[in-house]
Amino acid sequence: MSAANEYRTATVEASDRELLAAHAIGERHAFAELLRRHRDHLYQTALRVCRTPEDAADSLQDAMLSAHRGAASYRGDAEVRTWLHRIVVNACLDRIRRNKTRHTVTLPAESLAEHPYARDDFADLETTLVVDAALFTLPAEQRSALVAVELEGYSVADAAALLGVPVGTIKSRCARGRQRLEAHLNSMDM
Repeated sequence: MSAANEYRTATVEASDRELLAAHAIGERHAFAELLRRHRDHLYQTALRVCRTPEDAADSLQDAMLSAHRGAASYRGDAEVRTWLHRIVVNACLDRIRRNKTRHTVTLPAESLAEHPYARDDFADLETTLVVDAALFTLPAEQRSALVAVELEGYSVADAAALLGVPVGTIKSRCARGRQRLEAHLNSMDM
């Protein structure tokens, strides 16, 4: 086995913490491997928090640049994936604050009257799209809390640590967000 292949094998087999530490001391390909491992999850997180795919991609790029530059400041209090997740969410929230515009999409009246049939894949997709759109009617803080707890599966305590707020704040943001989602979806007669 060549030295290059041995290096690639060692990089692929390294833990996330080892890769981040290697990157912090100047290892060229360590961060690329870390990004390869978590890219899909981080992009999906950005999509759920940001309003548009473009904002999600830009936020992810900002977050990865921030993580790349700040790798030496990683303290090891949380898993690397959680650390990256928090950086992405914060980058998304920063972009939302910078944009400060609210986009609304008006659904045609005829699409609201249709009721999905059981076991209809298109109806499931339509429901997913409606719920995703409804998420964007929430304030960014409530949306990020709900995404972390309900969609990403984090516990309330983990979501609080991830977003850097107290546990009670996550609970109240989720409760208010659920109420707003319910009211919004009921107003659509789903």
